Amino acid sequence: MLAVVGESGSGKSSLLHILGMLDRASQGDVYCAQIQASKLTDDGAADFRNREIGFVWQFHYLLPEFTAQENVAMPLLMRGTGYGTAMEKAGTWLREVGLSNRSHHRAGELSGGEQQRVALARALVTGPQILMADEPTGDLDNRTAELVFELIQRLHREYRLTSLIVTHNLDFARRCDRVLRLHRGQAEEVPPAALHN
Repeated sequence: MLAVVGESGSGKSSLLHILGMLDRASQGDVYCAQIQASKLTDDGAADFRNREIGFVWQFHYLLPEFTAQENVAMPLLMRGTGYGTAMEKAGTWLREVGLSNRSHHRAGELSGGEQQRVALARALVTGPQILMADEPTGDLDNRTAELVFELIQRLHREYRLTSLIVTHNLDFARRCDRVLRLHRGQAEEVPPAALHN
């Protein structure tokens, strides 16, 4: 579990977008899982993202007209998975994040923490190896943020994920295995225990 920290504007989100093959680097190269990102076509990059990476953003981006379960099922449906199978897997993941009792609620009927847990289930329903999270607790109150971070930690361990988490929360960053600090265009690995508020 790698935390990416740095001041606002230091390039944390840009780095995540490049690593997740949502953007291309203007120079240099990126390798992920022995794949050279610059060699992939747009379709190849999209296929890699769909198979290997789950994304969670600061804002949940749930589709308001769909239920929590339908939102979680959406990546599977986009892959061509049958409706029944997709909904069954979505239900399993909602149980995993503690929301099976909210599966038929629409996004607007869920609290902020519940919305982010649905977003986390949606990110992991396809079975990715990599979880990329950009300020996943940034819009939440302290207690809810703690619960969401603990959930991410548990899922990271249980599903043996590689997790990259962009965060301003240095307490959360200290609890990651490694920390990368961005400052003035440079990336430096720092010991988690060396971070100070």
